[in-house]
Amino acid sequence: MSQRVSRRSVLHGALLGAGALLLRAGAAQPNAPRVIELVARRFVYQPAEIELKVGERVVIAIRSLDFVHGMNIPDLNQRLDLVPGKVVQLELQPQAAGEIEFVCDNFCGDGHETMHGRFVVRA
Repeated sequence: MSQRVSRRSVLHGALLGAGALLLRAGAAQPNAPRVIELVARRFVYQPAEIELKVGERVVIAIRSLDFVHGMNIPDLNQRLDLVPGKVVQLELQPQAAGEIEFVCDNFCGDGHETMHGRFVVRA
């Protein structure tokens, strides 16, 4: 009987330890970046304005719904191709307040010139 209790205690301890690890892994990491989803489609980015905080680490997860749009962010010297069916990630950690404009630079049809947005960085 002592062998049975011993095995049960070991098994119980192992399950509790595994559960604690799973809970820890699923919890939000304190230094993990905030993930923001951005969608590109003719002739808009949604959302067109994204608010950020100075010093905040963010990952912009961008996907196109309909066309290979280009995302050009001149102030950050960044350019991305947004291929339908793929998610492109852009990591940012703005260091100053202000506005950062982005535009589509792959001609996507009539209305292309209206396809732009901005990051608004607040202190």
